[in-house]
Order: sequence, then structure tokens, then C-alpha cells
Amino acid sequence: MDNDCTVLVIEDDDDAREALCEFLATAGYRVRPLRDGVEALAAIANSRPHAVLLDLVIPEPDGFEVLRRIRERDPRVPVIVMSALSQAEDVVRAMKLGATDYLPKPFDVSELNLVLRRALDGPGRRPPDVAEARAAAAVTAEPGDGDLLPTTPLSGPMERVWSLVNRIADTDVPVLLIGESGVGKDVIARRIHATSHRAGRPFVKINCAALPGELLESELFGHEKGAFTGAHAEKPGKFELAHRGTIFLDEIGEMDPRLQAKLLQVLQDEEFYRVGGKRPVRVDARVVVATNRNLEAAIRQGTFREDLFYRLNVVTIRVPPLRERREEIGPLVRHFVEKYRARYRGGLEEIPAEVMERFHAYDWPGNVRELENLVRRLVVLRDPAMVLGELGGTPPALANAGSQAPPTGAVNGVHRPGEAPALPEDAPLKDVARRAARIAEREAILRALMRTGWNKRKAAKRLQVSYKALLYKIKDCGIVDPRDAATIE
Repeated sequence: MDNDCTVLVIEDDDDAREALCEFLATAGYRVRPLRDGVEALAAIANSRPHAVLLDLVIPEPDGFEVLRRIRERDPRVPVIVMSALSQAEDVVRAMKLGATDYLPKPFDVSELNLVLRRALDGPGRRPPDVAEARAAAAVTAEPGDGDLLPTTPLSGPMERVWSLVNRIADTDVPVLLIGESGVGKDVIARRIHATSHRAGRPFVKINCAALPGELLESELFGHEKGAFTGAHAEKPGKFELAHRGTIFLDEIGEMDPRLQAKLLQVLQDEEFYRVGGKRPVRVDARVVVATNRNLEAAIRQGTFREDLFYRLNVVTIRVPPLRERREEIGPLVRHFVEKYRARYRGGLEEIPAEVMERFHAYDWPGNVRELENLVRRLVVLRDPAMVLGELGGTPPALANAGSQAPPTGAVNGVHRPGEAPALPEDAPLKDVARRAARIAEREAILRALMRTGWNKRKAAKRLQVSYKALLYKIKDCGIVDPRDAATIE
């Protein structure tokens, strides 16, 4: 990689910005970190970077305005949008404003590397070697959710799943994974790839429900330069990046029927046309798909093609919900405790017996993903009462102020600022209501922070309060960021 390429990283989250800059610097780029729209516009006015990484949700002016101003000043500078937004119209809007490419958060650094190399492929630069890029992707790809299930004795239903995975991994037939949301279909897909002869090649995942049809088509099959507004350069799709590897299409039941026809062509002929393309592209990629929908019902409703269903339904693996494999709850909890204690360098060491009893009795509508999130919160907050409130109440042993577990808002038995000790039995009703409101408010703030990766500006937007108001509430409720090791040691 040439070391004369300057990349602006415009990201308001300090940890994310630091991680991006560290990776880009290691990859040989010169990096300039910027935290908001004001800094970004000032930097662009005084220099011409080779590329820009732009988060759409930044302090005013926001990412859309920054993108518009960049395009007014210089339409040639590649601008790669980074977005955790779930609204497809926001992504479409960014592309219409002239974004060169986009990366839905979270993303692998290997994907960032490939996108940047494509964006910087212009006059006077050596075209990227596709084989080299793919090899780099295979080597640097993050494990993702591949460590979701520990290597411990499994339940009977899951033993049958893994047995089937081992039997079909090397056959190259399409695989259909069905099961409720959060059961670990992503894990099964990665295991199929990892135990096949394609293991040394890329594993490429895309969520079919995350993008509207026109963007999903471009993402899957790529596009030619000039194919549509904003297509400033040709872009290979996910199928090309997965050549000789595996492509995992999650939530396949949400795919537009027009795209289903194009996917069927790829499965039958192993070739397709890019958007705006005039020559076929041949590809050799193992296809694994997943859905939590009833595809046979979707066929009857006319939203899913019957011929595509039979093409995909060569091998179907049903991943059972967690309530059908309760014997795995204990090993999973231990796995997640170790995982998050290592990540946060401390926290709750052991889940109380009362909590484990409730875990085993709970039906887990969110399955393994819900269990992981609750264990993560327990490790960080060390507050079983708060978590148990979501599972249908708090056992007396934990509700008692003198129990072994700290009360809400306490760490190691010490109350945080803004948290009062338990109220006496004869407390006035207004004091009871005030305390209940504070507990509910604190829980809502914690949920928003965890869902946004502890990005306070995005959490404020989700909660529909000002940034300053959220900072005051965080301090008042005694909430601490788990990434700060000093707060949980």
C-alpha cells in the first residue's frame, strides 16, 4: 500500500475512531481523526484527502450535510459512509448525495480494507489484485459470532445439528438454516464453512433485510461505473468477494422476488451480471441461507419463489430454540462470564444460584442472543436484581437489602452517586414513586447505551433527549461506562 494516502476518519465515538485510526495506520495510511462535522468541514476546506470515512450520525452538522459539502467542493474524493442506522432510506439518501460506498456497522476490518482499496483505485494507482485482496480477507477476517457456542457437552438436539453439519460440510450443496431469531444460525453457517475444503477462503455474510432491493442487488452482485447516480467506479459484489469461499445470506425470506430470480440464476448457472453490466461474471461460491420465517407459507402468499425454495432446500437444518436445550444454559452462562470478564478486565465472577434458577425456568424468546446480553449486563453491572426484573420479578433473597447481591446501583455493596439505599417499609408513597421512576429511568438509559455501544450521542437521540440532558442523567443515576476498567475493578 502506498504510504502517501491520507484518510480522514470522521467518527464521534472515541473508541471507534481510535480503533479505525489504529488499523488504518497499521495498513500504511496517513490518518487524520475528526470528531464532528465542524472539524470535518474545517479539515476539508484546508486540504484534499485521498479518501474520507464518514459516520452519518455525528454532532452538527451531521454526516449528510458533511457529505453534501464534500461533494460540492470536490466530487472526486471517495467518501465511504459508515452507518449503524437501520432505516434503509437513510442509506439511500447517502448514496444519492454521492457516497462512494458504505459500510453497515459493525463491519470487519477486512471489509474496510477491500472497500478502501476499491475507492483508491484511480488514475495513477495500481489496480488492486483481487486474489491478493481475497487472501487478505481470509487471513484478517474477524471471528464474528463464531465463538458464540462453547465447546462443552451439548444437548441432544444440538448434537444432531452438529452431526449433520459435519456430514454435509464438504459436499458444497446449498444449505437452508431455519430457526427463531437469536438461536445461532450464524454460528452454524460459520461452522459449515470452517469444516469444509473452503475454510481457507473468505466467508462473506450479508443480511437481506438490512437493505432495500436496489441497494441489496448492488451489494450482492456489484455494479459497473455509471450504472446509477453515485456509481463513480465499478464495484465487485459480495458474490465475487466470496469466490471459492462461502456466502451466507441471512434473512433470505425478506429478499425481493425480483432479486430471488437473479439468485436462482447464480445457483443454476454459477454466473450473473453486475448492475449495469453487459458481460457475465462467473463465480464459485458455496451458498448458505438462513431464515426465521416459514418459507412454505411465504410461497403460498406469493412472496417467495417456489423454484428458489426447492433449489435451496437440498439440506435443511433446524436450529432448536434455547428452551428446547435448557441443559446448555449452564455451560453457555459460564462461557459468557469468562468472555466478558476478559473483555472488561473484571466484573461479576459467578452468577448467583437464584439467578441461575430463574435462567433455567425462563422461556428465552430471544434465545442465545438474549442470554448473552443478560450475562454481559450482569458481569458489567454486578446487579442481579436489575436483570431479574426483566425475567419476571426478583427473588426475595436478592430483593432483601442485606443479601449477598448489591442493591440496584451499587458495586461491591457501595452505592453510586444518585442512588439511595432501600426505602423503609413505611416510606411515603411519593418517595416510593420517585424511587421507582428513577430505577425505570436508569434501566432505560442503560438499555439505550448498550444498544448503541455506549455512544452517548446516539443514545440521547434514541431516548429523544438532548446530549447534555443525558450526561446529567447518567451522572445523577450513577451509571458508569463498563469499558473503563477502573469503574468495575
